[in-house]
Amino acid sequence: DTEKLVQLARQLPVTFDVSGAYLKVLLEQHEITQLIRSEQMGNRASKIAAIAVIRDALLARQRAFCQLPGLVTDGRDMGTVVFPEAKYKVFLDADAAERAKRRHKQLKEKGIESNLSQLIDEINERDRRDKTRSIAPLVAANDATIIDSTSLTIDEVLTRIRTICTDTTGAQI
Repeated sequence: DTEKLVQLARQLPVTFDVSGAYLKVLLEQHEITQLIRSEQMGNRASKIAAIAVIRDALLARQRAFCQLPGLVTDGRDMGTVVFPEAKYKVFLDADAAERAKRRHKQLKEKGIESNLSQLIDEINERDRRDKTRSIAPLVAANDATIIDSTSLTIDEVLTRIRTICTDTTGAQI
């Protein structure tokens, strides 16, 4: 029911806990950080993202999270729709096979069985759906720096992002 989803989106009791080494996402004080990063949730989000009234309800909530000194976000439309005025925008890309290998490894480390071929198909389908939707399609912002991480390590990606986000005085932003 779309109307129920809109009401839920407007009233989601989501908060962030930044007290530890890692950011935690909380829903009604219950940690959901890993849950929202799951493949299943990503696929659901991709489908819901095509519904304009739900996206509109979430947009104001997402923007409200941006407070000084700033915010680092990730998502398929952060630089084009949610925060189009962001000073620094990085569009991370990698081919579907590599992303599937990474996801397969993550799942295996958590003791979750997965099928690499199926993961590749699911990633390709989600990409196709997100790139072709009429509402906020998946595209890099015109002013984003594109990083193809297919053959890069996490440390190499972070080094590139830090370089992008260093101001002219050399201070890290």
